[in-house]
Amino acid sequence: MTALVPLPVVMPLLGAALTLMLARRPNAQRVVSLTVLGAGLLVAAALLVLTSLHGPLVVEVGGWTAPLGIVLVADKFAALMLVVSAAVTLAVLVYSIGQGLADGDEETPLSVYHPTYLVLTAGVTTAFLSGDLFNLYVGFEILLVSSYVLLTLGGTENRIRAGTTYVVVSLLSSIIFLTAIGLVYAATGTLNLAQLAGRLDVLPENLRLMLQGMLLLAFGVKAAIFPLSAWLPDSYPTAPAPVTAVFAGLLTKVGVYAIIRTETLLFPGGRTGGLLLAAALLTMLVGILGAIAQSDIKRLLSFTLVSHIGYMLFGVGLTTVLGLAAAIFYVVHHILIQTTLFLAVGLVERHGGSTVLDRLGGLARVSPLLGVLFLVPALNLAGIPPFSGFLGKTGLLQAGAAQGHPMAWALVAGGLLTSLLTLYAVARVWNLAFWRAPRAEREGGDGGDGGDVGGRSSVVTLPSLMVTSTAALVVLGVGLTAVAGPLFDLSGAIAGDLLDRVPYVRAVFPGGAP
Repeated sequence: MTALVPLPVVMPLLGAALTLMLARRPNAQRVVSLTVLGAGLLVAAALLVLTSLHGPLVVEVGGWTAPLGIVLVADKFAALMLVVSAAVTLAVLVYSIGQGLADGDEETPLSVYHPTYLVLTAGVTTAFLSGDLFNLYVGFEILLVSSYVLLTLGGTENRIRAGTTYVVVSLLSSIIFLTAIGLVYAATGTLNLAQLAGRLDVLPENLRLMLQGMLLLAFGVKAAIFPLSAWLPDSYPTAPAPVTAVFAGLLTKVGVYAIIRTETLLFPGGRTGGLLLAAALLTMLVGILGAIAQSDIKRLLSFTLVSHIGYMLFGVGLTTVLGLAAAIFYVVHHILIQTTLFLAVGLVERHGGSTVLDRLGGLARVSPLLGVLFLVPALNLAGIPPFSGFLGKTGLLQAGAAQGHPMAWALVAGGLLTSLLTLYAVARVWNLAFWRAPRAEREGGDGGDGGDVGGRSSVVTLPSLMVTSTAALVVLGVGLTAVAGPLFDLSGAIAGDLLDRVPYVRAVFPGGAP
């Protein structure tokens, strides 16, 4: 069973090498990438089943025993994140292949895109499976290198500028992270997470809080938590649609995953719970206020991305099983929904020629399917019943009410307000881009079927692969409602294991951590 654990890391790396050698054979590249990510989804699903039945699975890389060697640990939390990330990366890959075939690969040159995309996938899986702090750092650095390449595809001025900002901010957070790693090792003599779970507890309080604060600062930048989130709305919208979608869906959640893992395993007890709750409230409100001020759909969704990170931080800051379970459920929900929305906006841009609201109109009339592909995940993001967004937010609000202290009630109020403002933001996009008259009619054109939508002919055929992959994610997002009960049960079990810490530590050190 443990032989499956390294595969989510090894397969994308081998696939990246193979697709690089096949740079002049784009069809072969597509087949390799689809095969690797499809197999990765099957492996992730198998790991989720195995960890649910047998507990965490551990692999000592190279045969070096912990804590001397690197360990990969697949517990229920890591396996669940692997399943969701594998589904999203596969759907986005299909979307990007459809876009490449339709555009002649001008936006995403296949010789560069496929190897880099697979390396990005390996970075994500490395972060999820890492059993020590330095290997987690390596996963983040793999993400940084590959995401910079993807962000600057096409070499336009805007993309190079956004990519430069992204790299500077990411390097700064990496320096903070690496400094924290050095200090942790100096204080404890180890970087193994299971071993640190015991050794950090005996450090002086001030030293422990300093190390916790540095790690939170590094992960807060990567997760785009206010006030460390200003870089995101300027960086993500400039990239090609599939790149923006996978960034929005996954990369910030890797930061959230790192916060959850370290806060529960290394720094239990809720010492920074108040700080996390305050950051959650500010992230919610500042992000959504930024969203409703935007006139470009991509930037609007980027601000909602920041805002809804606050919901996840809300659950983590409560430090209760119910709060953490709701946060994990919301992470799964948000990965699917945010990715779907950015893919749908890529279709909007293709159909209307722009994502600026003033240049759009009448999309629901000329493409009802596109209207459905945007409206369903948009309502889900806003938390309209019976979608999974409503269920996740309800769980968080219940956890906050159960906690009962003033800051928790402030988060309950802030969460309700953020949800209403999210509904306003997406309803505004629907009214302006989909519902109102096309631009030609508003400017005095004939308004017939041969008019334009945002400056383009209304007769636009959307590539079937792009539509199919987006529709598949819409169905998955809606399907979360059908499996909400089992998923909440799984999230509750994960939360219990995370707060207990014993299953994780015993899996790595069956005889007890040295």
